[in-house]
Amino acid sequence: MENTRRNFLKTAGLSGLSLVAASPFAAYATTPEELEVIGEQATRTPPQVFNMSGYAAPKLDVVRIGFVGIGNRGMGAVERMNKIEGVEIKALCDLRPERVNLALKKIEANGHRPQLYSGSADAWKKLCERTDLDLIYIVTPWALHTPIAVFSMNHGKHVCVEVPAAKTLEECWQLVETSERTKKHCMMTENCCYDFTELLTLNMARHGFFGEIAHCEGAYIHNLQELVFSKEHFYQMWELDEMYKRTGNLYPTHGLGPICQVLNINRGDQMDYLVSMSSNDFVLGNMAKELAAKDDFYKPYAGKPYNGNMSTTTIRTKKGKTIMVQYDVSSPRPYSRIQLVSGTKGVALKYPEPARYSTGHEWMSEKEIKALEEKYMPPIVKKMGEVAKNVGGHGGMDFLMDWRTIDCLRNGLPLDQDVYDAALWSSAGPLSAWSVAHRSNSIDVPDFTGGSWQKNTPVDISMTKGGNTQAKV
Repeated sequence: MENTRRNFLKTAGLSGLSLVAASPFAAYATTPEELEVIGEQATRTPPQVFNMSGYAAPKLDVVRIGFVGIGNRGMGAVERMNKIEGVEIKALCDLRPERVNLALKKIEANGHRPQLYSGSADAWKKLCERTDLDLIYIVTPWALHTPIAVFSMNHGKHVCVEVPAAKTLEECWQLVETSERTKKHCMMTENCCYDFTELLTLNMARHGFFGEIAHCEGAYIHNLQELVFSKEHFYQMWELDEMYKRTGNLYPTHGLGPICQVLNINRGDQMDYLVSMSSNDFVLGNMAKELAAKDDFYKPYAGKPYNGNMSTTTIRTKKGKTIMVQYDVSSPRPYSRIQLVSGTKGVALKYPEPARYSTGHEWMSEKEIKALEEKYMPPIVKKMGEVAKNVGGHGGMDFLMDWRTIDCLRNGLPLDQDVYDAALWSSAGPLSAWSVAHRSNSIDVPDFTGGSWQKNTPVDISMTKGGNTQAKV
């Protein structure tokens, strides 16, 4: 290890220099040791113990759920599950008693009588240790995603975990190895895969509209300046902490997930390597300084090396396809996930909205797009689209995701997202940090499937099985 570290420092041009004073890594609040671990984990090739792709667990007539984290998105998840048949909400957990009590009030009219856990940092362990739960739904700050997910699977529970599912490559591998060993689902709740436009684009790709897809682009571009500095929005300022402790693409999955499904990544193709580049920070550091001058609460955040405004990562797949994914939450820009799918016969682009399509030099007319939407409307949208819109949650995609997950569990069907998706899509975060720190050199992307991507079948979007779960609206 020490020899490796010395070679690493020499390669980085740091030999004989003070790491504190001269290291380019210091600007990114990522130590050389941490970066070295990323490099080592990227080349891991452990044998696959059991293939979770396409795995169908024994069906559950009633899915008994425990929620950990009842913050902004957690409360929404509780409310959505309250509207799905075959769900029993058995337990609610949050550090703050007022949050679990508020969630209880929202669901008790439907007959749910959950046990409440709060007040201590490890109260979630008692919830996960219960023997009368089937699924743990994790909606906590990022640092707790993998620890709770692994603990839950080790205690016999399926897992739904918010994005990103893991912060480090070590955590990605922990998720994979635990899911394979326990044969418990670990689904990252990447809701953007259930956006109506993304589902339409996926169905169009399956029917050959785009021809051979050569290139895709995704992003999470969302101006969160005020929210990350809010004393109320992110409890205990956890997201602001992430912004100065890490670098690169901290939140890759919203843009990456849907286009990975379009490209059949993990199921016919696989990421090969990536490169990443980040700009300097021109916003958050100045905001922290200005706020600290007015309010002592913000003084610990002044003078920190914040993540850059824009992170851009490019990925090449084993079959020679390319992906570009961006991350920017500090620039005054309109919201965008880009969602570009470009093939040999056609192209789709969602942002700026409305989505548009083309098979030549000009975008199609509204009338032509309407005809496309009618022709390629996905089966899940035909069945549950209007219900989902009425329930809500980012326009209905959140409800589609939760309904589909419960329907699969109740019918003993494979989930649309498996642990390999959770690990791979999340891994772009630490891999981008390594590339940024190495002057945008390339780094291999781990194959979390152990080579099974070559035979795994694409996600089934036909809805020929299941679909019998009702919504309670």
